Amino acid sequence: MSFRYPVNWEEFYRNARALAWRLNVGQTWEGIVAITRGGLVPAAVMARELGIRKIDTISIVSYDDEDKLIDPIILKSCQIDNQGKGWLVVDDLVDTGTTAKVIRDMLPEAHIAAIYAKPFGKGLVDTFMTEVSQDTWIVFPWEEEVS
Repeated sequence: MSFRYPVNWEEFYRNARALAWRLNVGQTWEGIVAITRGGLVPAAVMARELGIRKIDTISIVSYDDEDKLIDPIILKSCQIDNQGKGWLVVDDLVDTGTTAKVIRDMLPEAHIAAIYAKPFGKGLVDTFMTEVSQDTWIVFPWEEEVS
């Protein structure tokens, strides 16, 4: 990656709340599915903003321990009926769209949202908050060492 973009807690929280507000217009959600691990924190913020208490998770690994892309591995699925209709799927970032493709196959009627989107993946989510360049590595606040 050419650029590192560190996101602090304040910026992240502001973007997660703004995405929730965008998704709150004229829509009632059955629940949220957080994509673990990156989608856990934004899903928590958005669930609070949207008044949603039903939360499930899907765990998909698409990067190895050295942050290299790998073929996606589903570690945990969810038990959502109706092909995900009325459910909001939340992730922190859509990069290449690999995870979003897996989710779309699992829950074709769900609404997929991400805080950040890169050009290769943004067409695979229904809503995102902020676009960044494909060569940007976003460093989320929970990925930083606490000193």
